[in-house]
Amino acid sequence: MRRFLIAGNWKMNAGPSEARHLINSLKLELSNHKPKVEVLVCPPIISLVAVKEELDQFIGIELGSQNVHYENNGAYTGEVSTEMLKDTGCRYSIVGHSERRSYFSETDEIVNKKALKCLNDGLKPIICVGETLEQRKADQHKDVVRNQVTKALAGIDKDIAQKVVIAYEPIWAIGTGETATPQQAQEMHQFIRSVVSDVFDEGIANGLQILYGGSMKPHNAEELLQQNDVDGGLIGGASLKAKSFASIIETAESL
Repeated sequence: MRRFLIAGNWKMNAGPSEARHLINSLKLELSNHKPKVEVLVCPPIISLVAVKEELDQFIGIELGSQNVHYENNGAYTGEVSTEMLKDTGCRYSIVGHSERRSYFSETDEIVNKKALKCLNDGLKPIICVGETLEQRKADQHKDVVRNQVTKALAGIDKDIAQKVVIAYEPIWAIGTGETATPQQAQEMHQFIRSVVSDVFDEGIANGLQILYGGSMKPHNAEELLQQNDVDGGLIGGASLKAKSFASIIETAESL
């Protein structure tokens, strides 16, 4: 049986006060949460401690970061290390989100270094990959995603490979109101699994969680999550409203 992961990426929203309110609202919505679906929230770094404090007496929601650095410490103004994140209670970190790649010039090599650092220090990386609209129209989407996945997984030991989570982000469907069709999502998730199989083996590929990260919302969650190779969602805007995020989680629980 598949174990879904529904992850909320709050992006640059919800400082500590607002984050406390949002996580407490989510706790109320998930009072009957079933453990077969793993729930993860990734607030801004400034709100991690506040959210962790609200989660201390609540089982069923994990904490993650939106970003991490690949060095232990040092003169990296504005950055955060794996040990700092673990000290706040994080178990996951998003790595290489399309917005990090686009706005902050993160390369495949940087994404790989961050993923390796997470794995070596006991965090699970959620590695984001995906194509632009131009690349899809040019029929380059599979080449782009294959290259991103292969480079992101370089040097990862086979023994810890299943701690990796991959999130497929059709960049053209993020924040635009557009969504890949369930068939498009399944095609790319299946393709990503085949690439992981080429890098490692079929057993690791079949056990790896691959999330859909392109505007999953309550109205389309069921169709997307019903696809054989879609193991959950990396949710943006819909995770900022407790009811809508809980609705997606409840949909996953029903499947």
